[in-house]
Amino acid sequence: MALEPVADASQSGGVTSDPSRIHVREATRADVSALVALNELVYPAIANEDVVWGERHLVSHQRIFPQGQLVAELDGQIVGAVASLIVDLGPDPLRPHTWPGITDSGYFTNHDPEADTLYGADVYVHPEARGLGVGAALYEARRSLCRRLNKRRILAGGRLWGYAASGAGMTPEEYAARVVSGELRDQVLSFQLREGFVLRSVLPNYIHDSRSKNFASLIEWLNPDYRPAVDGERKARIACVQYQMRRIASFEEFAQQVSYFVGVAADYRADFLLLPELVSAQLLSAEDTLTAKEGMRRLAAYRDRFETLMRDLAVKHGITIIAGSLPVLENDRLLNVAFTCLPSGQVVAQPKLHITPTEKSAWGISGGFSLRPIDAPKTRIGVLICYDIEFPEAARYLADLGAEIIFVPFCTDTRQSYLRVRYCAQARAIENQLYVAMAGNVGNLPDVGHLDINYGQAAVLTPSDFAFARDGIAAEADSNEETVLICDVDLNALHSVRSSGTVTPRLDRRADLFRLVSLLPADQASSGPKDGPLGGQPGRS
Repeated sequence: MALEPVADASQSGGVTSDPSRIHVREATRADVSALVALNELVYPAIANEDVVWGERHLVSHQRIFPQGQLVAELDGQIVGAVASLIVDLGPDPLRPHTWPGITDSGYFTNHDPEADTLYGADVYVHPEARGLGVGAALYEARRSLCRRLNKRRILAGGRLWGYAASGAGMTPEEYAARVVSGELRDQVLSFQLREGFVLRSVLPNYIHDSRSKNFASLIEWLNPDYRPAVDGERKARIACVQYQMRRIASFEEFAQQVSYFVGVAADYRADFLLLPELVSAQLLSAEDTLTAKEGMRRLAAYRDRFETLMRDLAVKHGITIIAGSLPVLENDRLLNVAFTCLPSGQVVAQPKLHITPTEKSAWGISGGFSLRPIDAPKTRIGVLICYDIEFPEAARYLADLGAEIIFVPFCTDTRQSYLRVRYCAQARAIENQLYVAMAGNVGNLPDVGHLDINYGQAAVLTPSDFAFARDGIAAEADSNEETVLICDVDLNALHSVRSSGTVTPRLDRRADLFRLVSLLPADQASSGPKDGPLGGQPGRS
């Protein structure tokens, strides 16, 4: 589908666009009901054909490719949205296709994060917000996403909005050509051309729609910043910081130390930098002596400065930083949150899900309720904080959503505690056939409750097969020494062993006997009868 009519200012009562009023952000589970209603409002004709988004579709989109689902707010109200996925169209990316086919019946389960084409499945704007620049802001956000993920192009099928009304005596190709030449104005295609897209062809039977007689324009935008992989290689360089906890006097001193390690990783052209869990606790050494619970809540007050520091370093050095973790206060619940800071400036927060008895009793930390993969410039990743890696379901969930590297920031005090994390991380790498990178604190923090001693050994772990190191360890640091472990991983090797390795656990899983069922709030959707194109989600009652 494509953008509904976006009126010019002259058609909106003289209201001119004011981009400063428009805020584009990633959609959340809380937006789903509003987006369903907006979609039906924008598409009244095809809503009657039940070819609009249902809750299950939108939940599936956010689960599979959250970064591609964006909403536009005008003065705090949702007035528009885009839905996108990444597709592999083979050697002929401009081949004919249909909307249900390219979107897998609207569920995006064919999303391929490693493919080179960002596909625009839908753009829609509230009728009362047309002509205010909402559509342009959404299109720019999608172009920015394409650049950020280093995709070759954006493709979309746009309904030939005025063909039934204004195309009498013309083939759809003639109608589209006259719109391109400026002889005719089509409220969808004309807008898309102004946004820098090029008409490539006309698609028959794209979607059931009387206005367009089921015809759509196939439009393309080529990313001028696209950087193709060299000789098909897909490698990533990981830097794991084995960070020594020591007394500091101020936040500025903490920032100086973190900046040093980020600079080292950047000098070695690392794609990812992993800091340890609760690396932020070093800040408590600059505070008056506090109880353990007081200390965690005091740390939470550093959130803005901590997040800004890490985001700015990621942008400055062009590196993805998994910034250890920091206590975060949400609705009077204290969470342990890892911030992944992308070179684009985007920050993704991942709370720790499983909380150890000590974290609960000594610090008052609670478990979070969200888990998602993250599309970084080189690959799709996941973050599991320390104890989380000891639970196979969480890693399997991320692997099933396409994660190729799981980053594990950890904080352990003794060797046996460390080894629990290490052995489980190795198991997750083997059973899911992916890489696991881990980094922890070393050194001591006297007078900081339950963080006074640390034991750590950074490592990058692999599946156990001929394509990797003999012992399944790509690299590991010496234990309890401050250092930076730097390691290259071959992402293509993962897919080779998944299909033709000595064993193929991802292919050999007995889905007829065992199934992973997610009860994460973001994966829950209405089971109502009205569920959009082609009925309910496959495999769900």
